[in-house]
Amino acid sequence: QVQLVESGGGLVQAGGSLRLSCTASGRTLINTLMGWFRQTPGKEREFVAAITWSGGDSRYGDSVKGRFTISRDHAKNTVYLQMNSVRPEDTAVYYCTISTILWLTAAARDYDYWGQGTQVTVSS
Repeated sequence: QVQLVESGGGLVQAGGSLRLSCTASGRTLINTLMGWFRQTPGKEREFVAAITWSGGDSRYGDSVKGRFTISRDHAKNTVYLQMNSVRPEDTAVYYCTISTILWLTAAARDYDYWGQGTQVTVSS
């Protein structure tokens, strides 16, 4: 089993920045893909970003490209999502996730473990 705990969510003004963190624990996490999705009430979970085990490659959803950056720290078993130039439409619950698939998939069904989510609210 893998446990994922997100932190860093909160209220931020449009144009501001926020950094989310997600720390993983549990079974060995070698060669795992880590990612972030987000969800608003009544909508499907939306892909935000993913990063490979090495950290050398990443992928972003179209709505966050150029504004958000994903990174990971192996020593801390932690993945980060740096959110810059946030917009009201970025308001959502953000979920951290892990996949044993080795390519940068954007499909939620390809991810195996999920955190409990952290709320991000962007005020206009």
